[in-house]
This record gives sequence, C-alpha cells and structure tokens, in this order.
Amino acid sequence: MGFGLFVPELKSTFALSSSTVGFIASLGFCGFFIGLLVAQSLLNRMGPKIPVLTGLFAAMTGMSIVALAHNAATLALGVFLAASSAGFAWTPFNDPVHRKIRDWDRPTALSLISTGTSIGVVLAGCAALFLVFADLPWRYCWAFFALAGFAALVLNWSVLRQIDRPPTTETKMPWRALRHPTAIPLFAIAFVYGATSAIYISFAPDKFWAHGGVPGTPTAATPALVFLCYGLFGLTGLLAGNVKQAIGLPWILRLLMLTSAVSLVLVALIPRNWPALIASAGLQGIHVMMTSAVLAFWSERLFPTLPAFSFTAALLATAAGSILGPAAAGMMSDTFSSEAMFIAAAALPMITAFILRNRHAHERAATSPEL
Repeated sequence: MGFGLFVPELKSTFALSSSTVGFIASLGFCGFFIGLLVAQSLLNRMGPKIPVLTGLFAAMTGMSIVALAHNAATLALGVFLAASSAGFAWTPFNDPVHRKIRDWDRPTALSLISTGTSIGVVLAGCAALFLVFADLPWRYCWAFFALAGFAALVLNWSVLRQIDRPPTTETKMPWRALRHPTAIPLFAIAFVYGATSAIYISFAPDKFWAHGGVPGTPTAATPALVFLCYGLFGLTGLLAGNVKQAIGLPWILRLLMLTSAVSLVLVALIPRNWPALIASAGLQGIHVMMTSAVLAFWSERLFPTLPAFSFTAALLATAAGSILGPAAAGMMSDTFSSEAMFIAAAALPMITAFILRNRHAHERAATSPEL
C-alpha cells in the first residue's frame, strides 16, 4: 500500500503518467496474485512458516529495491516484489487459526490478522509525515519500511517455528471443491472489493494532493494524512465479527459496499477540505479492513474443511480485481478525467450493494461431491 502513499513524489521523480501509475500498481497486485498461488502450494507441502517467511523476505527485498530505484522499471520490480509479500504471508495464517483456535473465537482471530494492516498503514503515514516536516527524501521512508520488514521476518520466524505442519500432505489444490453456487457471491464481492480498494489506494492520495491538500497543512503532507485516517478508521475491522452477528452477513456486505462508493464519490467531488478527506479516507479504511475480515470468516464458514485454500481463492478474486482496477482507472483518468474515473469506480460497489439479496450471502457450509 505504500506505493499509493508516495505517488506524487514518484510521479515527479520518474516522470510517470496516471496510466503508468495504474500499470505499476496493477503489476504490484499481480505479484500479490502470484504470491497467493505459491503460498498455498508451500502451505500444503511445508506448513505456514515457509510461505510467511518467504513473503517477509520478498517485502524486505522489494522495499529495498524501491528505496534504491533510479528508473521506472526498477521501481516496478520493487513494487512487484513488495506487493507479493501479502500474497505469501496472509492466507497461511488461516490454517493455524482453524487448527489451534476454538470455533467461536475464530472470527475475532481472523479479524485481528486482517486488521493488523491498519496499524502498518498508520505507521507508514506517520513515517511519511515525519519526512515532510524533517524535509527528507522519500527514499528514507522506503529504507525504514525495509527495516520494518526485516524485523517482522525475525519476529515471525521466532513464533511460527513452534507451529506444526497441517496434518494433510495433499499437494494439489482442490479447485473443484470451490465450484459451488453458494461461493459465487463470495468471489463476486471479493472482486469488487479488490478493484475499488486498489483504485482508491493508488489514486486518492494523489488526487487530494493535486488539489492543494487541506487548509492549514503543507500540501506534501496530504497523502500521509489520507493514510493516517485510512488506518485509524480501519481499526474498526476488529469489530467485523461483532457487527456481522448484530446485523447479519447480507447487511454488513451492503453497508461495506456503500461505504466504498461514498468514499470514492467524496474524492471526486470534494477533494479540498478536511471533512471530505477524513470521511473519504475513513470510510475507505472501514471498507477495506472490515471486508477483508468478512472474507476471511465467510470463506472459512463456507468451506470449513479448506480454511486456508478457500480464503486463498477469495483473495485471488480480490487480486484479479486489484490487477484490472488500477490499470483501467489510470487509462480512464488520462482519457477523460480523474473525477470521471472515481465516479465510475464508485458505481461498481453501489450496483453490487443494490443487487445483493439475502439468499446470496449465508454461512452454511457448501456441500458438493468434491468436498
């Protein structure tokens, strides 16, 4: 996500157009997609430790490359490697959660894992804000990110070496088991979520910056402020399980789609004041962190015998949306306008919210001959 935080500086340093920014962001999410596939294979063969540590090594390496990049191609390579880390490291945690944590505590545990991203986003925003007021180059922040990746690598190595391998030694991915009608809404929601969240994180900070930021703060601080609001409000993802219990899965999905739509509309129409920035970034943070938590426990409920693989499949749908979204948005922004692009992006979750029916979203375990 740090790529979107520094788009204004990166556009200036490497002379990037909006289309190029979109393609680099999409390339990063392509790395995420590939990481998900490789991680599932490694998980089946070796347990959760190897894919997580591989991901953290990719993060450390990729962010180091970005810090040292001197052309757009090297920048893209660094973004690709850094973004692949989430694909490697995220879903393997579903396996030990499913095996080591009691059934009624799993939604909370999965929400904690997914929402941990918010803390990273807040820290990234703070680091970027410090650079602005200290008048330091953006590369210092990426060097700091690389060091944080190394620290996470050491920490996870010390913890995950205590986790045993899953009891199965199956190395094939049971794709047929997921070909069940009840899973279609899960993958559709995941695709829309991936497309809109990737568009927001890639282009919204730059949009606020391009309009001069908000009164009373340096323009250069604007992306950091977006990230701070995004991350702080995203901590509500910790409540995803409780909210779902209170209002049900269909309604939490509708509300999360609507929060995304409103967030994108605010970027398009009111990019110059504090309330709009806080509301837009905050709503997007709620949408991203809560939806990721919902996807984690929804997939686990639908396919209880395939907890990590079903979540991997949901995130592959997310990654597909994230690959297509920024590339299309960048071209649309250059061809028409950034306002038109954000309005078009907002239409996607808005339409999804209105066509979603209660029968489309439930948590009954899917049954099929392949399971």
